This record gives sequence, C-alpha cells and structure tokens, in this order.
Amino acid sequence: MRLARGIRHIDLPPGGCVATIGNFDGVHIGHRAVIENLAAEGRRLGLPVVVVLFEPQPREFFEPATAPARLMNLREKLIALAQLPLDWVLLLRFDHALANMSAEGFIQRILIDTLRVKRLVIGDDFRFGRGRTGDFSALVRAGVEAGFAVEDTESVLLDGVRVSSTWIREALAAGDMARAERLLGRPYALCGRVGPGAMLGRQLGFPTANIRLDRKNSPVRGVFAVTMTGAADRTLTGVANVGVRPTVDRGPTLLLETHLFDFAGDLYGRRVYVRFHHKLRDERRFADVRALAEQIARDAEGARAYFATHTIR
Repeated sequence: MRLARGIRHIDLPPGGCVATIGNFDGVHIGHRAVIENLAAEGRRLGLPVVVVLFEPQPREFFEPATAPARLMNLREKLIALAQLPLDWVLLLRFDHALANMSAEGFIQRILIDTLRVKRLVIGDDFRFGRGRTGDFSALVRAGVEAGFAVEDTESVLLDGVRVSSTWIREALAAGDMARAERLLGRPYALCGRVGPGAMLGRQLGFPTANIRLDRKNSPVRGVFAVTMTGAADRTLTGVANVGVRPTVDRGPTLLLETHLFDFAGDLYGRRVYVRFHHKLRDERRFADVRALAEQIARDAEGARAYFATHTIR
C-alpha cells in the first residue's frame, strides 16, 4: 500500500482506478468487506484500488467540541488498511479550501482529473461539497456523463443491525468488549510508544508501561484486562487503566498505563499494541494512595482470573 498526502502525490496508471471514500474509523468488518469487494472488482478490471480519507475527519473540522472519540488515530488506521488488498490511500487534508469546494468541483478535480475513477463505491448517505450539496444521486449523474460507475456499499449486518463505527463506540462505552470485538473482527486496541512516567506505579509495587494518548477523549475509559504485543517475543497479559489518574493528577492528559504480569524489562521507546479484552471497572478517585494501591491489587487479581478462564488468540 502506498500513501499519497494530497492529490499531487498520487501516481496512477492512465487507466485510472476503482475507489471508495470514507472515514474508515476502526477499519471494522463492514469496512473490510467494502475494500475486499472493491479489490475483487479491481482485479477483474485490472485497475488499482484506492481508498480516499480525510484528515481531520469532516465532523472534527466542523464540530471539534462535539465530534465523537476516534476509534483509531491516523497511524493506527493506516496500519490496519495496509493489511488489506488495496494499492493506494489518498489522504486529503480537510481544511477551509476543501470544505468550500463545490460538489461539482470535488467530482471534477478529485474523482475525474486526479483519480480518473472507473468505479466508485460509496455509502448512499455520503455528502460532500460546500454546504453538503453533493450526494449519491449527484455522483450517479456525474458518472453517467463522465463514464464511471457508482455503486452503493452493501451494509454488513450483525444480529440484524448494520455494523458501524457508532455501534462500536456504544459497545465500548458500555464496557461490552465482546460485542466490540465481534464488530471489529478483533479486540479493540490502542497503539503507542512507551514513555517515562511518574514512577508511582513502581513505588506501589505495580510498575506500568505508560503511553500518552495525545487525544482529548477516548472511546474506552476505566480499568481493563489487556494483552500487549510489541514488548516481547510473546503476547503479554496485564491490567491497564485509561484515564486521567484522578487520585494523583486530576489533569486533562489521557494516559494508558499497563501493568504487565510476569514481565521485567525496559520498554521505553517501544511501540506497542494494547488490546482490551474485559472491563473491570470505571476509573474513580480514591481517598489516598494506599487505597489506590489496594484497588490496583484487586484489579490485577481480577484480570488474572479473567485470563485463567479465557483463551487469548
């Protein structure tokens, strides 16, 4: 997979491509079905497969205070997309210029002039262009005139409900990690580089690998039984807290702190994946550090008990 940051950096063959456009937040089973079906069509036509993303996501641009928490940051999303059968990701910066581009201008400049798209797969609720005036029917009409086909993405259903990023966020907020895993096709995970902390966990007898999440909000908050990869040549189990450490910090910085079982080593600088398997409790403030340490011990016991009865693949 090749990444083009802007239309000047994508180099497609003269025959054009097959393409889809979206946020692809979470790269869940519905997203993967769309890309895999598009890739099959690309192979049939002998054309490359292109996914078009916006950064920031449009709602984050228009409504930064109320936009939902991302399931993935951009790096995590690109890593997940790289595992799928696609050739290019075209990353468009969503700024005032793009927001003010007319629907007709978007079709001409992005789809026709840049991508030379031959088949476009898009959700029937997709809106684009200044004032969100462009829609699915406008794309169909443009395709008839310019010679490209437009198809609606087929919804993937789970228990009769369309799989969506919104549904996954709701499952995570409810602590239903099993349902989130079914929707994602894998356990929910956060990725980051381990950095130095305040060493409080070590002082309490529970050293932690600390990752600053560099985001205002997170779809997961609280204490979880987790696994970590990237720290050793095997998958490690542990207990993790995602939050703001209200007992000791009371600040806005979101941290992911993971205490690993049966592991000793220096993880500073390592990029690791932390996968969330079971929620133990919400984050809360304790009266003092001693009460916090006692609760961490109970959390560790709870996580060990979970892993004793659940096989982690």
